[in-house]
Amino acid sequence: MEPDYVKLREIKPVLAGYIREAQGLLMQSPMPDDRAVHDVRVLMKKCRAVMRLISSQVDEKTYGRDYEAYRETGRLLCSWRETSVHRKTLKELKKNHARLFSSLHGNEKLEALMKKIEIPAEPSAQVKGDLVKIEELLNKAGFRLRFLKLDNIDPKRLLAELENTYNIVIDKYMICRNSPKPANLHMFRKKAKDFLYQLWFFRPLNPGVIKSLEKKLDAMTQNLGKNNDLSQLVAKAGKCTWLQNTYNLN
Repeated sequence: MEPDYVKLREIKPVLAGYIREAQGLLMQSPMPDDRAVHDVRVLMKKCRAVMRLISSQVDEKTYGRDYEAYRETGRLLCSWRETSVHRKTLKELKKNHARLFSSLHGNEKLEALMKKIEIPAEPSAQVKGDLVKIEELLNKAGFRLRFLKLDNIDPKRLLAELENTYNIVIDKYMICRNSPKPANLHMFRKKAKDFLYQLWFFRPLNPGVIKSLEKKLDAMTQNLGKNNDLSQLVAKAGKCTWLQNTYNLN
């Protein structure tokens, strides 16, 4: 007889693991480096994707409080990573377009963005304050999770939420087909990431097929991420015609 249930990966231990891993990364040094900041932001995106997946099976207050904690943590870390992303993107462009960069010698905006910023041994007062707030947010989220009842999660409702996420991705894709603006592409990427992170919990259903789909989604969102980095760089550097023309970002 076929089982009347669907075996999926457990939600609660995975979500708890994301929180613990983020806390560990932030505790490695007084001032988290670019890699740690990036990894923590990814973990917070995974946490938010999980909350969306279980949104129909937890009360509204719990969902809103925890989702906001993960969102605020990512927001506080966002500005720390922005400058390093611009610098990395410019270095790649300079490598591939050396002649164009030579003609831009003396451009103050580009030179400022290209300048390597040394990570201070001690964080500033503002960064210290942000780290304290992030620690508090994650500690409280982890504590609340211990008492969150997720033992009787209905897998069919999880499948319904996954389908809902998929339909949102389709909708955002069609918007991009009709209007491939940076903001639309960025939103499509965010929703595709949600689908990718949620899909992982369903891998036991068909490991080969789902892993293959995850690989394709990851490659697609990585490319969309590069496009977003370029569009953000153009906005930061001001009008830069050769960048816009080369990458169709105008």
